[in-house]
Amino acid sequence: MGLDSIFGIAGSALNAQTTRMNTVASNLANANTVAATEQEAFRAKRSVFKAMVDQQLSAQDAPYQGGVQIQSINDDPAPVRKMFEPGNPLADKDGFVYASNVNEMTEMVEMMAASRSYQNNVEVVNTARQLMMRTLDITRS
Repeated sequence: MGLDSIFGIAGSALNAQTTRMNTVASNLANANTVAATEQEAFRAKRSVFKAMVDQQLSAQDAPYQGGVQIQSINDDPAPVRKMFEPGNPLADKDGFVYASNVNEMTEMVEMMAASRSYQNNVEVVNTARQLMMRTLDITRS
């Protein structure tokens, strides 16, 4: 595996973490939403990653093996909250509304983990770039 493969692998990780961060942002934006029925209530989304160990990708005619991709984005199976709010215009005949199942603390942990992973992969790209530059400097001498 050459240094050029590192850019493709790290790039796939950067894309995956960006998607993860987008799902966290969507979850936090919908944390306080309510719906008239349990089926309409917002459910937190979770990104599911898939390792690409045996698959070969090509980025600008430079094939490489490895990386990560988003396999799917699934709904969190945690139950939605049923709240008694008879004055709410979305309340059902019994006075209940259904709130999203988003847990802000879980989302903050997800956001921090995605951010750190993204930063780590940026460092991988920077280190690989520095190694390539040093290699070019050696060959010039």
